[in-house]
Amino acid sequence: MRLSTNQSFDVLLTVLAPMVWGTTYVVATEFLPAGHPLLVAALRSLPVGILLTLVSRKLPRGIWWWRMLILGGLNIGVFQALLFVAAYRLPGGVAATAGAIQPLLVVLFSWLCLGEKPSQFSIKVAIAGFIGVGLLVLSPGARLDGMGIMAALAGAASMGLGTVLVKKWKRPVSLLVFTAWQLVVGGALLLPIALLVEGPFTQLTKTNIQGLIYLGIIGTGLAYLLWFRGIGKLNASAVSYLGLMSPVVATLIGFVWLQQTFTPTQLVGIGIIFTSVLLGQQINTSRQHPSTPTNNLSGSI
Repeated sequence: MRLSTNQSFDVLLTVLAPMVWGTTYVVATEFLPAGHPLLVAALRSLPVGILLTLVSRKLPRGIWWWRMLILGGLNIGVFQALLFVAAYRLPGGVAATAGAIQPLLVVLFSWLCLGEKPSQFSIKVAIAGFIGVGLLVLSPGARLDGMGIMAALAGAASMGLGTVLVKKWKRPVSLLVFTAWQLVVGGALLLPIALLVEGPFTQLTKTNIQGLIYLGIIGTGLAYLLWFRGIGKLNASAVSYLGLMSPVVATLIGFVWLQQTFTPTQLVGIGIIFTSVLLGQQINTSRQHPSTPTNNLSGSI
């Protein structure tokens, strides 16, 4: 099945989100203060979320209060916390490979929550993407840590379930407001935990501030806008395959930064990932009507 022009445009816009997320590692290691991953995660979400909420002057009503608690927690708060736990306990390649199971989990959650029974081919494509990421980023001497592996898998499940629930519940307000609510909830959940575990920053340089501004506005605000827009326009499983581009971009930046070259195995991995992403769109993308914002914020499940 060929994608329509509108679907191709939606895919291209949506894939920008994981590509931007792929820049997070180099920004975090080169521009941000060390030893505060949870606080950074909170500050990349909460300020921009509050700003957007103040601009829109809208708050959830009725059932959307607890739905926002769930969505903000799954897509941002819980996901970010588990992501950083995995990053601290695992080499980047192992963490990225474990996280690459998300498309397979979204296929499962879409079946359970949306009634979209997956084909055997779609499952094989998701598994191929997982293998491709492994070939790209895993090294022979990669260190495995049980707690880190569980955190990475749980983080992928958290974001995967959040993606499907966004599709299931459909946003009742504009995309900007919907994104802002989740950023506020996710950041608010993370902030007290971060301050308790890590404490506040002891100092912030101009470079640190620039890094936080980039992560907040581009790496979080804009990226999540594009991601949630994509969920509204495309099939949830199709969107999840695009997430495989994040480790690709992260690896490319690392190699450019370190002036390294790819091994034949890594090139094969990149080829498998691109093939999986393209096939994932062909299999799962269907023409859908975008969610229409309404003034009814008290609907039932």
